Amino acid sequence: MKNSRIAIIMSFLFLVDFCAAQSEVLQISNFGGTPNSDITQAFIKAWTLACASPTPTKIVIPAGTYMLTGIDVKGPCKAPIEIQVDGTIQAPSDINLVQKGSDQWVRFQYINSLTLSGQGVFDGQGADVWKQGRAAWKKGSSTSTKISMNLGFNFLNNTIIRDITSKDSKFFHIMVLACNNITFDGVTVTAPAMSPNTDGIHIGKSTDVKILNSNIGTGDDCVSLGDGSRKVTVQNVNCGPGHGISVGSLGKYTTEDHVAGLLVKNCTLKETDNGLRIKTWPSAPGTITITDMNFEDITIIDVLNPIIIDQEYCPYNQCSKENPSKIKISKVSFKNVHGTSKTPEGVIFICSSGVPCDEVELNNIDLTFNGAPTKAKCSNVRPIVIGKAPACQA
Repeated sequence: MKNSRIAIIMSFLFLVDFCAAQSEVLQISNFGGTPNSDITQAFIKAWTLACASPTPTKIVIPAGTYMLTGIDVKGPCKAPIEIQVDGTIQAPSDINLVQKGSDQWVRFQYINSLTLSGQGVFDGQGADVWKQGRAAWKKGSSTSTKISMNLGFNFLNNTIIRDITSKDSKFFHIMVLACNNITFDGVTVTAPAMSPNTDGIHIGKSTDVKILNSNIGTGDDCVSLGDGSRKVTVQNVNCGPGHGISVGSLGKYTTEDHVAGLLVKNCTLKETDNGLRIKTWPSAPGTITITDMNFEDITIIDVLNPIIIDQEYCPYNQCSKENPSKIKISKVSFKNVHGTSKTPEGVIFICSSGVPCDEVELNNIDLTFNGAPTKAKCSNVRPIVIGKAPACQA
């Protein structure tokens, strides 16, 4: 009887603890956020309450279309927070109406255990900015009005972004800065091929970043690694249109940090300007290293430059190539890459004459151009060839 009573008490205590651990749900409508209206203030109120709560909290934005001028929410918070977005949230199309002085329309900072989920769409409405072209960029760089990215994740730990869509950003879609253990799973990024500087997911100074089971089609790099990126996995990702999956560009500044530990696996690149790319600036002061880069089980469909290391990266010929890049590239492998190239040269390695590339491996590379095997152009590198792969030519 005594044991039975103890068991009942223990079960009751477990139930109390279990219930206490359940997320409190905050509907955006309870804070004045309704469809076809600006929910900026409603979201800030909901976040303030959630961040102060000692128990896990979920903020829900249901189906519908909402406007948002911009938010910059910060931690630290007292417990994990999930934001479930199932509606479409629109930014102002006019850059002058986006939150003043911010280069990120929706920004999360200094938070532990954040989840952003749902079938929702963050629509940056960037078309008007793209039409302005260089005039918009010049204006944005000379005034307090910035051209904004859709989503910024800065100084976060243990974060999950699941199933959401970033659409038509004015600038980069997603920025990951100084984060640790952040996962993107089932994310969609979409913008036309002609949209300038709309990188899909850009990573900088972050460790343990995973991009999984996602579809990215945009006007610039689908995924790009900036300096200080370490332990990054890109797996089961479809890329296209865009400029491919890129490491860099790097070496332009002395303040940059080393890049190490990339795995790109089971990805498909379709009709992109580049495929798998590492790029560094010539005649630039940076002296960091790029090492342990691994690309494997990749499908290439009508890509201009399927495999490329470019240490003379100089877009629009706006820099000098008189001096070689000072960035050391080593331990790079391309394994089981197959498909079709839009150019005769499926592999291009332009390594630095100052610090030649080391331990670059080509393992089972099967790329064709108009039905014939592609060629490989190599300078300042002697790749290790395993299995089928094109022979290097100067």
